Amino acid sequence: MKVLIVEPVADLGALWKRHLDRQGATTAIALNEDSAVSMLQEQLFDLLILDLELEGGSALAVADFANFRQPDAQIIFVTSSSFFSDGSIFNLCSNACALIQSDTAPDDIAAMAEHYTRTTNRKTLSSPS
Repeated sequence: MKVLIVEPVADLGALWKRHLDRQGATTAIALNEDSAVSMLQEQLFDLLILDLELEGGSALAVADFANFRQPDAQIIFVTSSSFFSDGSIFNLCSNACALIQSDTAPDDIAAMAEHYTRTTNRKTLSSPS
């Protein structure tokens, strides 16, 4: 399972990464939109864990790019607000599979990641020459 964590709070992203790594995931962390887009251009991911409150960029832009570049990648959106609590994120983003609070236990996030990637088996893209 290849997971891209897009989280501007480095310590929180690292915490999630440790829990995912313990479950056998290969994880990468992007702290901002530019870094996330760059990684999506270079590697295939089964899942993105994407903070909706992405500073210095747009989480929805990252989600749109992921949907265009890697339409099979699922997205677990993370938020500390109640803005999308009505479920509208699922209308905005066709590859959204979950919306969770940012204080969700890291073990629960890892379990969700495993669930949503269970049947996916993908390889890393080679860099353009």
